[in-house]
Amino acid sequence: MEFKSGFISIVGRPNAGKSTLINQIVKQKIAIVSEKAQTTRDAIIGVRTEEDYQMIFIDTPGIHKPKHELGERMNSASYAHFKGVDIIYYIIDGSQPFGKGDEFVIEKLKKVKLPVFLVINKADLMEKDEMLLKIATFSDFEFTEIIPISALQDQNVDRLLDVTLDYLEEGVMYYPKDQVSAYPEQFIYAEIIREKILKLTEEEIPHSVAVAIEKIVKKDGSTIISAVIFVDRPSQKGMIIGKQGQMIKKIGILAREELETIMGGKVYLETYVRVEKNWRNRAKMLNQLGYIEIQYES
Repeated sequence: MEFKSGFISIVGRPNAGKSTLINQIVKQKIAIVSEKAQTTRDAIIGVRTEEDYQMIFIDTPGIHKPKHELGERMNSASYAHFKGVDIIYYIIDGSQPFGKGDEFVIEKLKKVKLPVFLVINKADLMEKDEMLLKIATFSDFEFTEIIPISALQDQNVDRLLDVTLDYLEEGVMYYPKDQVSAYPEQFIYAEIIREKILKLTEEEIPHSVAVAIEKIVKKDGSTIISAVIFVDRPSQKGMIIGKQGQMIKKIGILAREELETIMGGKVYLETYVRVEKNWRNRAKMLNQLGYIEIQYES
């Protein structure tokens, strides 16, 4: 039997559903999901292995107009994955109107010499006439394939994979067949905590928070995780902690419940909040948090 393999970048604007799609494809939660824009800050790798293929998907940060150094690095992480892959999925939220942000991404994609699929997400929210109009909106760009899906409802995702397989060549298995992600446990734990903060907080908090795991201790079947939550200002620290510590307690409970489900054992979570003024524009701080500056050719 011929075995195919290849790398697929998932790119697009914020909140298009990239993370939901990669979670659906690998049938496991490897990327955090939130209604807040710019949730994904790193390129996240997911692996789907079947009898006759292995597809490695790269979920990239949403391309946006950056307001700080962190935003610049997030965009760079996306642009860097316009190359070195076999296929690009350009995913859009079909329920949203075409805008300047879409024009900007398409101009970037015009320079790409790879198969580019237009993946129209949230097709379950659209009527047939709406879908035809949406496809016509993108007629100036000759996409290799145009495939409507609903990532959340798992509609047409299998067809997307079937079509993708047609464009892949015979190759090797890059990851063990039971591996679905390629990130260290510290990254996953930090992202789960950050997801709970996004879920429970509003205003400027979601965009000004970072999480770092300082220590993991495994003892007697239990795991003790020490995490630091970084914020920009003292007022944000107060919001994260909440009145009489209620907010930080809620965040901890939600994060611990999910961590215990993933790890299959007891988890003790210690969280601390630290103010690092203007951390999103400080190169040293961004490097420490893992938001490495990526060089790419435009």
